[in-house]
Amino acid sequence: MTVNMGNIDRGARAVIGVVLILLVFMGPQTPWGWIGIIPLATALVGWCPLYSLLGMNTCGGQRA
Repeated sequence: MTVNMGNIDRGARAVIGVVLILLVFMGPQTPWGWIGIIPLATALVGWCPLYSLLGMNTCGGQRA
């Protein structure tokens, strides 16, 4: 696994993931908020399997 996500992409995914997980505890309190684990995990690892399938790379200079 090589990194295929840039810093802005990773930051946005981390924020979205945390917000979705917080919705489990605050807000509508539905289990659908646990879907936020996916963007949070991809942000922490820096690798997105969908990007690999589509041949995308938001890293800038690095190639996946």
